[in-house]
Amino acid sequence: MIYFDNSATTQPNESVLESFIAANMRFYANPASLHRMGREAEVLLKRSKEQMLTLIDNEDGEVVITSGGTEANNLAIIGFAQAYKTRGNHIITTEIEHPSILNACRQLEGEGFEIDYLPVDDSGMISLKELESKLKKETILVSIMHVNNEIGTIQPISQCAELIKRNGRAIFHSDCVQSFGKLPVSMESLGVDAITISAHKINGLKGSGALFLKKPIKPNAINFGGGQENGLRSGTVSVPNAVSMAKAMRISAVNNESKHFREWRNKIINVCDEIELVEVLSPQNAAPHIISLAFKSIKGEVAINYFQEQGIIISTSSACFSKNKSASHVIEAIGLDKNFKNGVIRVSFGNTNTEAEIETFIKVLRQFVELIERGI
Repeated sequence: MIYFDNSATTQPNESVLESFIAANMRFYANPASLHRMGREAEVLLKRSKEQMLTLIDNEDGEVVITSGGTEANNLAIIGFAQAYKTRGNHIITTEIEHPSILNACRQLEGEGFEIDYLPVDDSGMISLKELESKLKKETILVSIMHVNNEIGTIQPISQCAELIKRNGRAIFHSDCVQSFGKLPVSMESLGVDAITISAHKINGLKGSGALFLKKPIKPNAINFGGGQENGLRSGTVSVPNAVSMAKAMRISAVNNESKHFREWRNKIINVCDEIELVEVLSPQNAAPHIISLAFKSIKGEVAINYFQEQGIIISTSSACFSKNKSASHVIEAIGLDKNFKNGVIRVSFGNTNTEAEIETFIKVLRQFVELIERGI
């Protein structure tokens, strides 16, 4: 089976699994315990965090270990809103964020916060002028994802950061779940105050994520208990998850396959450009590992089933919407023609894919288009 759904989740790296098992067997003590075994687990946890912070160019910052990207995004949006509400009640995000951002913002709207959702053009790009026009003294938080998980659009994060810092004191958070390991992610270069990363997108384990913070900013906690993670996330910290996530981040930083991904992506786009029944939704300068296509007058589910019968796993526009009959919020936001709206698929590469698999995909794509043209 050929797997092209890596933006939904990736196959765990064997060495990452080994590190997780080893940490569970040797450092299973609670890192908050005062005895020797607890202190040893705490040292390992601290070392893992230091490695993560170094990899994102934020050595003097802080990392909060979470259960994944969704929890980290929730902590950023709700936590920062609550922590800085004495400064104002205005938040800016975009129409094409991950649901963990959008639904957190909707929750805050119910609590009296004012949220501006930046629109995007047909390539999924925000307008810097629009962002600047929305910034005001009451703006306390801006959250803009680095790479869109459905169509791969790369937002100009560093330019956004310049505007935000020039026009006030708002905290700038970026969801980097789809960018880390595929694009350079440096908190210093991007100019952000906080980012989110999820391990299972980079051949790590599900249930592992993190919110990275520049000091001295600090969100309020959104869960309560023993005050672990400097009071930001109560509950016994999973040292094995932290160890394995640090391992996955190290491997991703070294084994960047984006050059191959870009070549594969361009090869598929060149084929699609010759087919009237297929529209490429991902912009030319999008992230190298994601390509979103739409078939005219054909449901995405039909394409998924056909490709699966040929031994190829792909998805609709997003795993979050794969079982939803309606077009995703991203597809609605880019204003896709109604004749293509229901026929969206996403192909996303990972480091287990090969050139031969790309050739097989193109062959099956041509076969599928021939069937559509024949009305089958």
